[in-house]
Amino acid sequence: MKSIKTIIILFSFIMLTQCKKEEDATFKITTNNVGKLDKASLARDIDLIYAKDSIVKDTIESNFGHGSSKIKIFEKGGPLLLTLTPNSDSIPTIQNVLINDKRFKTDKGINIESTFKDIQENYEIKKIITSINNVVILLKDSDIYFTIDKDQLPESLRYNANTNIEAVQIPDAAKIKYMMVGWD
Repeated sequence: MKSIKTIIILFSFIMLTQCKKEEDATFKITTNNVGKLDKASLARDIDLIYAKDSIVKDTIESNFGHGSSKIKIFEKGGPLLLTLTPNSDSIPTIQNVLINDKRFKTDKGINIESTFKDIQENYEIKKIITSINNVVILLKDSDIYFTIDKDQLPESLRYNANTNIEAVQIPDAAKIKYMMVGWD
């Protein structure tokens, strides 16, 4: 009787260790995915991919037969999750994904509430592009990029669009304005 209990306990232990908990990818950002969306997702399939969520399409362009210029994905009865921009190919895929919800995170834990310090500690910065109101941070070997408002920078760097800003000039505490994924 004791050996049967031992066998059952041992068998149960083996089964538990063999069963890996399947990770929920709903809010995970990887090289090829943003949540349920992947790099090869067709714009026409968004209604199927996000069938349980609310989808708002830019109706001005879709009335003229060009498809939607922006597609907003809202959690059913909840917040804005993503803003998608399809490309203009004959069979459009998603070109840009604007992350609107803080639950979306990279494998290194970066989300829209992260700071420049978090980005710099977890990723190698490829390039910093300066515009009139923002600084865009491109990552090496990644399709993810970040925008930081110039209001987050020292005052001496805010008002000149021609100034090349380097990583050492951006304060560690600078907050992310936009987190995006750009697929070619």
